[in-house]
Amino acid sequence: MDRTEAVTPVPEPSKAAGRESESPPAGPVISLQGGTLAYGDRVLWRGLGLDVRPGEFLAVLGPNGSGKTSLLRVLLGRQPLTEGSLTVLGHPPRRGSRHIGYIPQQTSLPAHTMLRARDLVRLGLDGHQWGLPLARPAVRRRVDTILASVGATRYADVPVGRLSGGERQRVRIAQALATDPQILLCDEPLLSLDLHHQRSVVTLVERRLRAANTAVVFVTHEINPVLNLVDRVLYLARGGFRIGPPEEVMTSTALSELYGTHVDVVRVGGRIVVVGVPEGGSGHAHADGAEEGQSQ
Repeated sequence: MDRTEAVTPVPEPSKAAGRESESPPAGPVISLQGGTLAYGDRVLWRGLGLDVRPGEFLAVLGPNGSGKTSLLRVLLGRQPLTEGSLTVLGHPPRRGSRHIGYIPQQTSLPAHTMLRARDLVRLGLDGHQWGLPLARPAVRRRVDTILASVGATRYADVPVGRLSGGERQRVRIAQALATDPQILLCDEPLLSLDLHHQRSVVTLVERRLRAANTAVVFVTHEINPVLNLVDRVLYLARGGFRIGPPEEVMTSTALSELYGTHVDVVRVGGRIVVVGVPEGGSGHAHADGAEEGQSQ
């Protein structure tokens, strides 16, 4: 059972919590021009142009191996572009930026893992520093406040290996929000979660977007749980891409052109279902319960 509780707003972090001061850029928080990413002869995407503005929700979709997770790695400064230019918050991407929150794909952890939920959030605050974190009262209060903001206070001292998938995702969101980021990058945060926990995760992300005007880049194979939040869709497939509002990208015509073969996009009861993705480009769907392995 998910041991959740009412969430509370999380205040701005103080300098005691270690947040460096920086004014948000006036323009896009992410600006990618002519972006190409290739591994040897294999091109994941080419000529990608993308501006993401504060408060925008961008959903990134596509089959396995299309470069969705790799795009997040590029934004995090962990993977260089093959070609093109990129600025994040007005600067070239760099590892360990406190202004970018990152929710990675879920991984299973041994039940005997001793790292507690509060320890994981604490790493989001000062994990970039050398040595052991200092037990500062202000930092502990900040951790408690962040855990409360995602409804995770009850299991703050429970080892993360003993948490359910939904509980662990709440803690991961708390960790990602610890430094009050201006950009939130989410890599399949709904994967392997039931509908109840999917809604909980989406609600927490939406609350952050609305309250702090945070830009959200949300990699997913399941657009329906976030469809009401999505401003634009970036759909990656076969080395190409389409980008635009969902009503323009998630159509039979647009996806058929992208895949080079006929693809049906069916809307049923306000939901989107993609049918007829060719073999080798499959592994995703846009109906509840769709699952896939790790994307590249």
